[in-house]
Amino acid sequence: MVEQTSPSRADEDARRGALMRVAGTASVATALTLIALKVWAYRESGSIAVLGSLADSLLDLVASLITLLAVRVALTPADHEHRFGHGKSEGVAGLIQALIITASALYVGAEAVARLFAPEPLEAPGAALGAIGVSLVLTVALYGLQRYVIARTGSLAISADAVHYSADILTNLALLAGLAVSYWFSLEILDPILGLLVVALILWSVKQVVTESLDVLLDRELPGRERRRIEAIIESHPAVLGYHDVRTRSSGSTEFIQLHLELDPKLSLLDAHAIAQEVEIEVRKAFPRAEVLIHVDPYGIQEPRDPF
Repeated sequence: MVEQTSPSRADEDARRGALMRVAGTASVATALTLIALKVWAYRESGSIAVLGSLADSLLDLVASLITLLAVRVALTPADHEHRFGHGKSEGVAGLIQALIITASALYVGAEAVARLFAPEPLEAPGAALGAIGVSLVLTVALYGLQRYVIARTGSLAISADAVHYSADILTNLALLAGLAVSYWFSLEILDPILGLLVVALILWSVKQVVTESLDVLLDRELPGRERRRIEAIIESHPAVLGYHDVRTRSSGSTEFIQLHLELDPKLSLLDAHAIAQEVEIEVRKAFPRAEVLIHVDPYGIQEPRDPF
């Protein structure tokens, strides 16, 4: 079915695009600020925990730049050679982010293990504590903005970016407490232990990014709850006698839904088309960003169907 994009939907797409660009730009700006702050703090204190946090911020910068690029590509309208749009670029960006984050975490882990066997006191604890405190405030502010944008756009790239920033919030809280205890009680060995904690949290955040990215790239079905919503909408139409081969997937923030409706074989083509259009409209109400494709079959016709 050919559907013209309404002005209201075009306006909504423009608003979504603007929000995604704002979140991407804010992420890059925050990462640059934190890197400068933590470079200074590490040079002053020599803290492995701060080094781990610096490495994480360097990764955040690379990941944020990738996110910003992915958002730009994902928002590019469909063209002759990309009829389904460019939404999967967000999945690619997520996997690249995961690889970069993992590599950095392993480096910090190696540094932390080495320091476990040769602990050193913090040279300027105030610099380390101050840098981590400012990092916490900026990260919380950025994360709040990202969650707002995700709620209104469903962007996978912004969501992937938010995952490691959420881990950063927990990491910064742990580092603040740990560095304070390490300084006040002269527990030098606590610094590399905190570094290893940072590594563990980073690697844990990678798991969710990889999973969501692969789901998009491998065309995973929408969650069962969403499929049940679609089926309930289909079943609610009094003229629908059956349905089959309901297939769903997502690409970026767009869902793709296709299905076969089984209608009375005595209906005229015009009536069958009208019923299919009514079902499509109801599905689109529940999934405003979805592309819906409906095929009409005469009820009772036997044909090959999906086995699941």
